[in-house]
Amino acid sequence: MENIPLWLCIPFAGLLLCIAIFPLIKEEWWDKNKGWAVLLWSLLFVIPFAVKYGAGETAETVLECIVNDYLSFIVLLFGLFCVSGNINLEGDFVGSPRMNTGLLAIGTLLSSCIGTTGASMLLVRPMIQMNSWRRNKSHIMVFFIFLISNMGGCLTPIGDPPLLMGFMNGVDFFWSLHLLPVMIINVIILLALFFLIDTRAYKKDIAAGFRPEMKTEENRVKLHLDGAHNILFLLIIVAGVILSGVLPTTFPVFSEGLTIMGVTLSYASIIEIAMILASAYLSFKTTKKEVRSSNHFTWDAIQEVAILFIGIFITMIPALLILKARGSSLGLTEPWQFFWITGALSSFLDNTPTYLVFFTTAASLGFSSGIQTLTSFIPQTILMAISCGAVFMGANTYIGNAPNFMVRSIAEENGIKMPSFFGYMLWSLSCLIPVFLIDMLIFFL
Repeated sequence: MENIPLWLCIPFAGLLLCIAIFPLIKEEWWDKNKGWAVLLWSLLFVIPFAVKYGAGETAETVLECIVNDYLSFIVLLFGLFCVSGNINLEGDFVGSPRMNTGLLAIGTLLSSCIGTTGASMLLVRPMIQMNSWRRNKSHIMVFFIFLISNMGGCLTPIGDPPLLMGFMNGVDFFWSLHLLPVMIINVIILLALFFLIDTRAYKKDIAAGFRPEMKTEENRVKLHLDGAHNILFLLIIVAGVILSGVLPTTFPVFSEGLTIMGVTLSYASIIEIAMILASAYLSFKTTKKEVRSSNHFTWDAIQEVAILFIGIFITMIPALLILKARGSSLGLTEPWQFFWITGALSSFLDNTPTYLVFFTTAASLGFSSGIQTLTSFIPQTILMAISCGAVFMGANTYIGNAPNFMVRSIAEENGIKMPSFFGYMLWSLSCLIPVFLIDMLIFFL
């Protein structure tokens, strides 16, 4: 499809505005009717698209999005949400600035090992629980999203899906370690900033009379992990994600699969989905209910994400098609240009296809040296810029990366008043954009 009209992106913009505005002005109404809003905006895209391109082309395009994008996205989120909800870390932790900063640092490193979503789902509840006594704490979850849900995933293809796509297209598995200097600078700046903000908020809480519960020797809780066997299921899920990327390139037969209305769900994807769902089922069945009760586990967060993101995935189809058709004509040649355009679009669109568009664009520019991919060379600085833009700037909005909205939902479910959609963007504009400017000046100019 060529010459996709820009006005077909209006439903996507409309849905984003609903997500941003209605929780502020009609929160109760929005909670009850968000599914109808998603359906309305989806139809406002699908019907005009069908009139212009035909019902058959529209059905195949939407089905392709649901089967090959949304299905793997929501199954992975569901699996990690379910398994992590069956793991409960308990101990006499007090949410002090030093303790919070330490947990953010550990979680950031963990994100490259089990993915940003896995680390977020594993650590969000312990972070909430150890700060439950505090009044000023929404900033803690904002920086949690910045660091654990996004920046920490830049060191391996396991960390974030865009890097996995690079690996599938010929980039060496350990190449992502070239991003370590960028990550170190960003993490040091953000952790220092967080420590200052959290120290100020902590002193306000203490001055207002808020205190952590004092433990006697008799009721002191030793550090322990309930449901520790579920770590094995987390590793199986990570293995399933890796296999879905490795199998088709190693054994081409796995790129074939089941075809419905011209849309193919590959055998590699089927194996990944089966491994994730089996892990979630066995985790749920082999873990005591008391563990989930201690975690205040409910299904509300995953339900909200499932409903909103199917609308986001469907309505952003024209934006991605336009980007794919015109990405090579944007005149991008410099690393800083790739960094900002990839990051800006990854803030609102799925960062994986956005990464692939500009990865392909860079590969088509005819470079004769650099990082060898399956088709051509990409200069290392440009590949670093594309990778950092896709991974880091997903933190700019709640919808920029899969775990962002999930962390927000779980935090609000546990009584933390999170910033609104635009309120969160004020945090990202004031805290992240200066860091990204430093990245550009040091690495991409």
